[in-house]
Amino acid sequence: MRHQRKTVKLQRRADHRRALLANLLCSLIRHRRIRTTLAKAKAMRPLADKLVTLGKRGDLHSRRLAIAKVRDKDAVKILFATIAPAAANRQGGYTRIIKLGPRLSDSAPMALIEWVDLPVNFGDEDVEVEVAKPEAKTKANTETKSEAATDTQAADSPAESEATVAETEAGTTAEAEQAEPDATTEAEPEPTAEGSATETEAAAEDEDKKPS
Repeated sequence: MRHQRKTVKLQRRADHRRALLANLLCSLIRHRRIRTTLAKAKAMRPLADKLVTLGKRGDLHSRRLAIAKVRDKDAVKILFATIAPAAANRQGGYTRIIKLGPRLSDSAPMALIEWVDLPVNFGDEDVEVEVAKPEAKTKANTETKSEAATDTQAADSPAESEATVAETEAGTTAEAEQAEPDATTEAEPEPTAEGSATETEAAAEDEDKKPS
């Protein structure tokens, strides 16, 4: 029987459990509110309170202990700079757990855990969810596809322009060849009325000169 054994196993080994809780603490420090299962929220709550206690001390030794627990220097800076000063007048109970009900997939009880002195409105920041959102991947895929399409269009445009130039040149040469015989036919003079009169006079003079 497990008498006086309060360590929550979370169905994980010790090293895996420590890494999981450290990641949850980093997310809580960065986003101020996270959504997770109720068992994980209850397991990380005492660790979060101890981190705030270290932040309220503010000495170098406390900072090193927090880094050893959280494994993230940037998160520890946020803890000592914003979270610990906000809870300076509070003697304990720095976090709040809000139950959300069962999860749709496996009916696991879900909960929100947040800092009491640093509340976050639902419209200010997005609540972090354990499952990653696929929207970023789809946006990245669409951007890469659009860039690839523009590259292919840029690569095909020189060849298409050369083909169109060659077609226009061939069309202009054919039109020029067709226009040459038309110009020759148009260049021939048409008979006028004055020319016909001179021809008739010359024929009359020739007839007079002939012996009778």
